[in-house]
Amino acid sequence: MKLYNNTCFECSKLITNKYSTSFSQGINAFDRSLRYPIYGIYGFVRYADEIVDTFHGYDQQQLIGDFKEQTFKAIEQRIGLNPVLQSFQLVVNEYEIDHKLIHDFLKSMEMDLERKTFDGREYKAYIYGSAEVIGLMCLRVFCKNDNALYTQLMPSARKLGAALQKINFLRDIKADYQERGRIYFPDTDLDNFSDQVKKQIEADIEKDLAEGFNGIRKLPKGARLGVYIAYTYYRQVLKKISKTPANVILRKRIRISDVAKSVLFFKAVLKAKLIL
Repeated sequence: MKLYNNTCFECSKLITNKYSTSFSQGINAFDRSLRYPIYGIYGFVRYADEIVDTFHGYDQQQLIGDFKEQTFKAIEQRIGLNPVLQSFQLVVNEYEIDHKLIHDFLKSMEMDLERKTFDGREYKAYIYGSAEVIGLMCLRVFCKNDNALYTQLMPSARKLGAALQKINFLRDIKADYQERGRIYFPDTDLDNFSDQVKKQIEADIEKDLAEGFNGIRKLPKGARLGVYIAYTYYRQVLKKISKTPANVILRKRIRISDVAKSVLFFKAVLKAKLIL
């Protein structure tokens, strides 16, 4: 079983490395004992997201329904033949991740199939399910079942997850709108998207980032640097977006080059020694 489990975690690691260099570098900064569990979580949420964003031409509703059923079956039986679900169920069972977090996450994935626009209530529910709960899953791993610490850091973990998701929304606004017909920000007309509206969204994100950063400083030492690196990357993305006119981000995706990411990584490592 050890060989099988390690192979499954390596599959989730490969998925993480292929899909996100930013998160991969952050995970590499974690204590070694935390890396496989976080890969297990990322592989699961990445593939669920792929179902609703990429598998066009297939019955996506059926696919996400099957994925959900297989997920909870693997968790209940403590075994899965899908490597992604095997690594995820190991994390869920070892760290006692609340199953409601998983339900809420998958509900948000289903919302991507059901909705193209969101009102204020739906937007908050989507942010919670698609991002905040992922922060809470990771927090369970970081706290290693220290329930008191987990409870203390829950608000900050949620805020950080929300901030990263909202930055993703701004970064991917062109693809979401033009390719998928989605508008996540409530009461927003992207045909008349202005710099003023963009600044309001950015101000909301800044508040979330500030609260999230306060939680990073209180994380266990083995997790602190890795989360800070991810925070640094996303802060830089937001900085570039803030300097880019609203009409431009509707035409192109804001990116950070691999070279710039490497520079940010080393700067974050040095800065973390002073501020964390």
